[in-house]
Amino acid sequence: MRVLGVDPGLTRCGVGVVEGVAGRPLTMLGVGVVRTSADAELGDRLVAVERGIEAWLDEYSPGYVAVERVFAQHNVRTVMGTAQASAIAMLCAARRGIPVALHTPSEVKAAVTGSGRAEKAQVGAMVTRLLRLDAPPKPADAADALALAICHIWRAPAQNRLQQAVAAHRTSGTPGAPRTSGTPRTSGASRAPRTLKGRTA
Repeated sequence: MRVLGVDPGLTRCGVGVVEGVAGRPLTMLGVGVVRTSADAELGDRLVAVERGIEAWLDEYSPGYVAVERVFAQHNVRTVMGTAQASAIAMLCAARRGIPVALHTPSEVKAAVTGSGRAEKAQVGAMVTRLLRLDAPPKPADAADALALAICHIWRAPAQNRLQQAVAAHRTSGTPGAPRTSGTPRTSGASRAPRTLKGRTA
């Protein structure tokens, strides 16, 4: 499985590609940051993010794209920029038919470090260890992108099994009223005790 992780942001959009399967050593194929100038017009910045992500998709041809799910922040301007960059990443993947997965920051931290409240330094240290790197990727946005990719590789098998189970449950259902487990289905309406010539049978 090859996953492009995207830590969305307008000024710095972290990107990282990891390859491997759950339970085995993972390999980093590339890591970096797509940058835009804070002085540029918003439309130009969004175009720059799109071109940057498209370049990564062209170079590495990932099978999946994992994007950090946007969560509420006190700084509305920051969360808006994050949401816009996130939408660009999802658009680029969807245009190519690449499945997109969204993971919250706490999910990623828990998957990589074991704690959903881990600090960025801890995430960077674990990413370095898991991918057998010489030093933590800089800036932190790049390390976060790799953490997203790692998180998806590890969580995807369980998510796929759950989705398959739900799909199987939906397709196995039969039309009509739902049945109560353990209650046999009877044909026709319930009947009163039969009588023969006025006597109870």
